[in-house]
Amino acid sequence: MLECIDNPKQDRQYTIEFETSEFTALYEKTGQPVFAALEITYTPKEKCIEQMSLKQYLKSFRDKTVYYEGVINQIADDLCATCDPAKLCVVGHFTVRGGITTKVVVNCGGAHNG
Repeated sequence: MLECIDNPKQDRQYTIEFETSEFTALYEKTGQPVFAALEITYTPKEKCIEQMSLKQYLKSFRDKTVYYEGVINQIADDLCATCDPAKLCVVGHFTVRGGITTKVVVNCGGAHNG
């Protein structure tokens, strides 16, 4: 589902940032809705993440049951596997549940860093 486009400026190191406040899924333990804001920041090598495919990919989680830690790691793994960025950071800011907010941060990048 995730697609890439050619990096138009491979000879320059630069950063791309995506943000969404509309991430939704279902919580594994209860089946209740999960809401989060996501930040995806990466430095591309040969490929860039195609934005519309990212939107559709994130939307695909709406009916999946997840744990916060697992879903943010899965998103990072899938993005790294698809586009092999020089570096990547995915942050999930999950809304309050039971009086606790949760923030999950995953850093990875490149085939050797996984």
